[in-house]
Amino acid sequence: MSKSLIFELPKIVEEGRREAERILERMNGTTRIGLQTNELVLPAKDKAGFWQGDTTQLSELKTDEWLNRLIYGDNLLVMQALLNGDTATNLPSMRGMVDLIYIDPPFDSKADYRTKITLPGCSVDQKPTVIEQFAYADTWKDGTVSYLKMLYPRLVLMRELLSEQGSIYVHIDWHIGHYVKIMLDDIFGKDNFRNELIWHYQTYQGQVKAYFPRKHDNIYLYSKTESPYYHLLKDDNPEQTIDFTRWNSYLNENNEITGENYPITDSRFKGYYQRFVKENHRKPGNNDVILKIEGSTIDSVWNIKAVDPKDISQRVGYATQKPESLLERIIKASSNENSIVMDFFGGSGTTAAVAEKLNRRWISTDIGKPSIMVQRKRFIDQEAKPFYYQSIGDYQKEALESSKLFKRVGDLSQIVMQLFGAIPFTPDQTADRNMGYIKQNRTLVLVDSPNKLTGKNTVRRASELKESFLGGSWENVVVLGWNFAYDISESLSVYPEVELLVIPPDLLDKLATKKGFEKMRNDGSIRFSSLQYLTIKPISVMKDGNTDRLSIALDNYILLSPDNIPLDKQQDKDNLRALIETDPLALIEYWSIDPNYDGEVFRSQWQDYRGNIANDNDPLHCVYSTTLNVPRMSGRTVCVKAVDVFGFESMVVEKI
Repeated sequence: MSKSLIFELPKIVEEGRREAERILERMNGTTRIGLQTNELVLPAKDKAGFWQGDTTQLSELKTDEWLNRLIYGDNLLVMQALLNGDTATNLPSMRGMVDLIYIDPPFDSKADYRTKITLPGCSVDQKPTVIEQFAYADTWKDGTVSYLKMLYPRLVLMRELLSEQGSIYVHIDWHIGHYVKIMLDDIFGKDNFRNELIWHYQTYQGQVKAYFPRKHDNIYLYSKTESPYYHLLKDDNPEQTIDFTRWNSYLNENNEITGENYPITDSRFKGYYQRFVKENHRKPGNNDVILKIEGSTIDSVWNIKAVDPKDISQRVGYATQKPESLLERIIKASSNENSIVMDFFGGSGTTAAVAEKLNRRWISTDIGKPSIMVQRKRFIDQEAKPFYYQSIGDYQKEALESSKLFKRVGDLSQIVMQLFGAIPFTPDQTADRNMGYIKQNRTLVLVDSPNKLTGKNTVRRASELKESFLGGSWENVVVLGWNFAYDISESLSVYPEVELLVIPPDLLDKLATKKGFEKMRNDGSIRFSSLQYLTIKPISVMKDGNTDRLSIALDNYILLSPDNIPLDKQQDKDNLRALIETDPLALIEYWSIDPNYDGEVFRSQWQDYRGNIANDNDPLHCVYSTTLNVPRMSGRTVCVKAVDVFGFESMVVEKI
């Protein structure tokens, strides 16, 4: 019989404390997790095929000032990077700098994390990326125990980030809220528990026979200290009508309300009536007068409607999207203008979107690529201020926690090497378990971790190992990767001697049994394919005074194999293969242009994306050409970046 959570909770707390302590100690050492800047997004979208934006803002933007951030990656790593600070983008350590954190972590181990993608003529169900698969598996492998283990050290780091006036709102539901509250008491202190807020919403649940229909979530509010920012909020009551014919009878000769005649039941109108009389120096007329009546103080039960799937003004196509009015209440209550607000389970981006509207600074993070793409598009639609889109840098994570299968047959990287036909090096040759070789053609093979993005550091290391490892003289070097940094195509152009191949994302499913592994090893059915890539047409430049008019157009998008994509239905793979052959550019989710690329930071100075129908009335395609007016310069380098509907990124750099 499994042990109860009451028995397990002290162990969870103790393990969580130790992990948080190790993380904080590691941050004081030489090994630091950093942020990689994918883009500096300047939210200017194509509206009619010709962008009319303010080029002065683009060329003179001061990046040493605060910029909001959208960050892709495991939030445990993101928080470490934020606590470290990011010197490349002038971000100081955020320790003690954050006034408000709101998190809405996943509630249910049985949730379906697939994403439905609508394409011309078909739709496909995308599984999570390999990074997400590992994160979700770790979160729920032992049910609620694993979930609480995931959450505890993250809450500790969030407390480190909070300012002395800071507050945290933890949005949870009936599955595990009571256990999470015990952990919050331990981390923040029982005395700093402020409220259990009830968000009551109306959703259709049908007939329920075993229990009362569940129509609310719980939000736990804790402060870091006894003096948090808190602003009393009032209900926004509608304007109400006061019958002044009756009210005038309560006045004396000095137009003052007399205590003996004044009805107690109408006390809420007293101040407004007196103000009306004072400001107008007269009694109101006999006609009814409309006054704005101050509402009651907002209490701990919030009746706020969930986002209606039919509400096109707010719905962004994300399953767990929260209403803006919910976050507006939280942000107004517990922060000031210019406060820093963070959300580490960003989801649809509601926290950041509302923070932007309320003139707060924000950082939003998520481990899901669909979330990041939805948020980026939402902020552009909102015409947000410029923001960074970043990810966790090229890092080497701690030893991989594998399933029992991997522990029986060897490390995962060695399994991948065997399926690729490579021989692992012995411990005497190297301590790295992710390196091997193919003897026949003197090929060095490196297998990257499924928990990281394969990026420039890995490619450079592979190039160096080709020349130096065990005396060098390797004919070829191959890197096998699962997930890739945004600039991987540029990295390969710098190190053309490195061949990069994609490990199929469904490999983990096929390795669920030992029989599956043996079948793939014997029949050679596993395929390692090349990365996708983008091509553009030659860029034309027309000079006009002090302006260059750049005409830029996409040419083709090459996705070599549907096996690169995390799809598990054969029909989806067949539909995708047909679309690749007939309409490959339909796979582009968005593309953007930096007309003056400095080789370091990609500045998205123009973009178009699916769903932007102002220019072509076609929600399933981008426009594929544009003309930009930019200030005249010599030696220009233009960079074009495209991200497909599955989150894969490609770049083309062209010097003019």
